[in-house]
Amino acid sequence: MQNARAVNMPKDKVDAAIKRALGQDQKDYETIIYEGFGPHGVPVIVETATDNVVRTVANIRSGFKKGGGNMGNAGSVAFMFKKMGVFRLDPGGIDADELELDLIDHGLQELGEGAGEKGEKQLIVRCDFTDFGKLQSALEERKLNVLSTASEYVAQTPVDLPDEQAQEVLKMVDGLEQDDDVQHVFHALA
Repeated sequence: MQNARAVNMPKDKVDAAIKRALGQDQKDYETIIYEGFGPHGVPVIVETATDNVVRTVANIRSGFKKGGGNMGNAGSVAFMFKKMGVFRLDPGGIDADELELDLIDHGLQELGEGAGEKGEKQLIVRCDFTDFGKLQSALEERKLNVLSTASEYVAQTPVDLPDEQAQEVLKMVDGLEQDDDVQHVFHALA
């Protein structure tokens, strides 16, 4: 709900999403994770939600191939990533150092600065996925402006590539993200 409010999503769209999640729209969606390597060996995880697994796997395999990568088996790259809870906060009026010390007891793993889609500054707070609820409660108690919440696969060893090679990887990632069944694409590109 926080993410929907943050992007001013209309109430009817939120209601439709809730019905879909509860299974009231008669379609059976399945969440499936695909793994593989992009160009230059960059590990990639693709998170999908589909009502047709055959269509989705064919599209993902094709996306990897067209992008110069190759789809792997389950477990081929997942060990290179860590599933984390991620909170994006409005940094206005927040002392990041004080917040970091305050949230360590609530599961905080990383706190850093980032930018939103429009370039606006954000504080990015990460925790182990198992501590997601505990950290969310701590942020709510402090009445901080949480812009979005999500679970993400964070690369444990980021890969540095020259700009030209990095653009090839990002082009493949963009191609995968265009598929209607793809929810998120995570990669180890630094």
